[in-house]
Amino acid sequence: MKNILIPTDFSENAWNALKYIQELYAKVNCNFYLLHVSDFIDYPAASVYKEDTESPLSQKEVIPTKRQLNELLKLVEVTFSNSRHSYYGIHDHGFFIESVKRHIAEKKIDLIVMGTKGATGMRQRIIGSNAGDVITKVPCNAMIIPKGVGFVQPEEVAFPTDYNIFYSPRILKAIDEVMELGQANMRVMNVAKADSHLNEVQERNQEYLSDYLNATFPSRNTFHTITNKSVKSAIQCFVESRDIDMIVMVAKNLNFIQQILFDSLVEKISFHTKVPFLVIHE
Repeated sequence: MKNILIPTDFSENAWNALKYIQELYAKVNCNFYLLHVSDFIDYPAASVYKEDTESPLSQKEVIPTKRQLNELLKLVEVTFSNSRHSYYGIHDHGFFIESVKRHIAEKKIDLIVMGTKGATGMRQRIIGSNAGDVITKVPCNAMIIPKGVGFVQPEEVAFPTDYNIFYSPRILKAIDEVMELGQANMRVMNVAKADSHLNEVQERNQEYLSDYLNATFPSRNTFHTITNKSVKSAIQCFVESRDIDMIVMVAKNLNFIQQILFDSLVEKISFHTKVPFLVIHE
């Protein structure tokens, strides 16, 4: 049984993340926990997202968030009919990250799924603060679904890495799961500067990863070295040329995480807003 936590603010982006993940895990037995964290005082909020604006539960209605969560659960159960899936609501008060950590431990969560608003301006950050905090502060695998991204079976998965980390059993298990969900092909990519070479540690890690993938998924993985001064530009080119459906990264691989998601601002780089990210924690 897969336990998946989906923080929600009742927005269209949160709804889209829920829709994506329940389709991705359509053939897997799952418990989905929808978590809303309110301030210590439960202020009323805009209601659950629904396409039918004539519904009594429209986006303009203002209702308490606890009632709103109950309405969301009813909507989910009607919209997503899958005997393999069960849905539960969690209404909490306090600080967002502390609440997420507590429920991960209590519910034995395997995966956190969050939607993002996306970047609407040329100088805006790639992901919101809550998603960024989850990736960096919560030791649990996290999937980030960009705004408006519809579900596509992940047949082509990119795995950017600098080979500076050892690929532990937990990392390999998460990779296995992604590849099995869509019978995917794994495209491992390394961005290198001209005339640079892997050091001894990097070569060992690359060889270990290659041996594992070849033994586990023969003919479904390839390794690529791309020469480019910019990691973002290299990944952009790779994602577009290979029709990548998902990007997988390891949280411990801070070089890539920082350059791709946090240090960078939006500068003609579009893969952030078109392709889901899976960030793996050890």
